[in-house]
Amino acid sequence: MRSIKKYTVKNPSEIKLHLQDWAQQFDEVIWLDSNNYAQKYTNYDAVLAVDAFTSIKTDYYDAFNKLEEYQKQTEDWIFGYLSYDLKNDVENLASENDDHLDFPDLYFFQPKRLFFLKGKTIEMHYLKMIDDEIEDDFTTIKKMLSIKKDNTNSCGKVKISLRLTKDTYKEKVNKMLTHIHRGDIYEANFCQEFFAENSCIDPLQTYHHLNNISRPPFATYLKMDHLFLLSASPERYLKKEGIKIITQPIKGTAKRASDAVYDKKLVDELKNDPKERSENIMIVDLVRNDLSKTAVKGSVTVEELCKVYSFDQVHQMISTVISQVDINRSPIDVLKTTFPMGSMTGAPKISAMKIIENLEESKRGLYSGTVGYFTPEGDFDFNVVIRSILYNDKKQYISYTVGGAITAKSDPDKEYEECLLKAKAMREVLEEM
Repeated sequence: MRSIKKYTVKNPSEIKLHLQDWAQQFDEVIWLDSNNYAQKYTNYDAVLAVDAFTSIKTDYYDAFNKLEEYQKQTEDWIFGYLSYDLKNDVENLASENDDHLDFPDLYFFQPKRLFFLKGKTIEMHYLKMIDDEIEDDFTTIKKMLSIKKDNTNSCGKVKISLRLTKDTYKEKVNKMLTHIHRGDIYEANFCQEFFAENSCIDPLQTYHHLNNISRPPFATYLKMDHLFLLSASPERYLKKEGIKIITQPIKGTAKRASDAVYDKKLVDELKNDPKERSENIMIVDLVRNDLSKTAVKGSVTVEELCKVYSFDQVHQMISTVISQVDINRSPIDVLKTTFPMGSMTGAPKISAMKIIENLEESKRGLYSGTVGYFTPEGDFDFNVVIRSILYNDKKQYISYTVGGAITAKSDPDKEYEECLLKAKAMREVLEEM
């Protein structure tokens, strides 16, 4: 179905910028960047998919079955996202909070043009119908000039508003703690939205700024007509390599420090913090249970428990859980039986999602959903949409949401401070544009 050509590039960092600039001519764009982060399960340094040949766009109703049919029909690379609200397709749940962004619940497309960057090699995978354009496109991309953009924002300064005041946030956390203390749940991820109305941004420049200060392993730039996701996600949701399934939930966050000795102290404190470890272990138990639904009996294994990884903005506690999938289960089965991801819901999952829906003020939508791709063979790799800016250009609405795990040991004031820490990069980027 595709013609493949490989080229050697002298400066991969420069080619990345050229590819992103060149991609803006298309209505459908997904850019995935590992930022050269040393990650055991990373296949590519960066991937670009543009220019839809076919696509699927739907609400949550019967969404996973529709995606499975589409994935089987194409038997090709497809790129897209699952929004958090596909929970309503998996369980008897509803999403009734206000939606100001209007992203479809599910969207995937089959790109005509596909690029994989690894080291100094770039592979271009083009559908046969346009394979005569490979050489010309590569020549154009190489010759593109990196034009320095004017720093002035023609839209004016972005004014961030809070969906919840600090006092209201704390009241809602206390309600969550009441549920925990009476045994309804053990843990739940509670989120709050920050937003700007009647505001505009340059999406690509905003993504560059966010990525440059965060440099995470699962960065994403998504464009779907007038809808944009600019993500600095550090978290993998789920990956399939043959019969192997990998999930890497994050629970546990600490700030960075410029002083190396103090920064090391913060790492040690996070490693040994009983609250942070208990949060992480609860979610590990949840994802082990989720993976067991499609796994060969006895194959679910915790490969790494509560390991602290350092990113530019924060330290994070990450665990890695793996399994072998039963050969009779489809790739979509694996996604459906683990979605939404445990790190963004809680335990028990269904009870947590009901309480989350009741206490949060905004529809999550793509936030705490996932972006990624399927290969022609049915393998896949998906991130978790956190540390992200969402933008509806038509409505001139900008949004970012942050949250944290609430457990019996949670202190509402400290939880609020953790939210502000996670929001710091997005706020800085938007206020400086």
